[in-house]
Amino acid sequence: MSSDRLSFALASGGLSLPADGRIALFGAPGDAALDGFDPTRVEVIQTFFPDHTAWQQRGIAVQTEPEGPYAAVIVTLPRARDLAEDRIARASALAPGGLVVVNGAKTDGVEALAKALRGRVTLLGQVSKAHGKCLWFEGGADLADWRHDPARLPSGDLTAPGIFSADGPDPASQALAKALPSTLKGRFADLGAGWGWLSRQILAREAITELHLVEAEKAALDCARENVTDARAQFHWADATDWTPASALDGVIMNPPFHQGRKADPDIGRAFITSAARILAPHGRLWLVANRHLPYEATLAESFRETTEIGGDNRFKILQAARPSRQRR
Repeated sequence: MSSDRLSFALASGGLSLPADGRIALFGAPGDAALDGFDPTRVEVIQTFFPDHTAWQQRGIAVQTEPEGPYAAVIVTLPRARDLAEDRIARASALAPGGLVVVNGAKTDGVEALAKALRGRVTLLGQVSKAHGKCLWFEGGADLADWRHDPARLPSGDLTAPGIFSADGPDPASQALAKALPSTLKGRFADLGAGWGWLSRQILAREAITELHLVEAEKAALDCARENVTDARAQFHWADATDWTPASALDGVIMNPPFHQGRKADPDIGRAFITSAARILAPHGRLWLVANRHLPYEATLAESFRETTEIGGDNRFKILQAARPSRQRR
């Protein structure tokens, strides 16, 4: 959420929050300011583990599912249109007679959503600031057709709005799966496991004794629990960059994320690589796929004594690393 935009709306844009009752923040990032709020009335709804943890550390009530009704619901728009619609529809249902505030950047589609809402509700006010909009309307409007629940793909896999590659397996993950040796064995982790497609390919190797699916987005991990039914799978709602297994692993496989919102951020992938080196045994190996342009080689060289490109094309590179050089655990 843009704290500047919301603060401006509260200070001089005509937005006035109800004097009593709980206020829910849907999808607010963990570093969002609470200027103009009574923290004791705030409840954050956040399913992304790092942000969920950040709110806990700030002493703010945080849930993964809303427990309405609320006097007001403030929706921070995500990138995905279907997830944005779902949050707004849920917010309206959870604040009957209360207030729904929608806050988002132009790059997250706030203009299109504002236009769509004008045909469905009476906007009580709006402000434009920081390359986006903040608008508000009375809760209780019937927006049920904007609800988007988890759904099955033709393959039978369950996915959910807003999660990575929700319409099918990611081409990079498919390329990585084809490049993996058939001889994999032992205890492995899939860092950033998503809804579980790659994990299922890993578990096709009978010599895998244990696979840890580590995923920060709870909605994706909930889908993975449905999609990966192998008894060797263990599921962890956690930040892959600081998750630690009970003992060092034989292998890590990953297709790490490289975006924070719409902004490309290679530091996320670098942190995944560093984490892989930390949780691997001395003989352990890492397999990863990345977009061809991403600059991961320097981090691999710092974290492993051996790195080899074992496949790829003009879009992707598939890398194998061995002999982790950082054994801090």
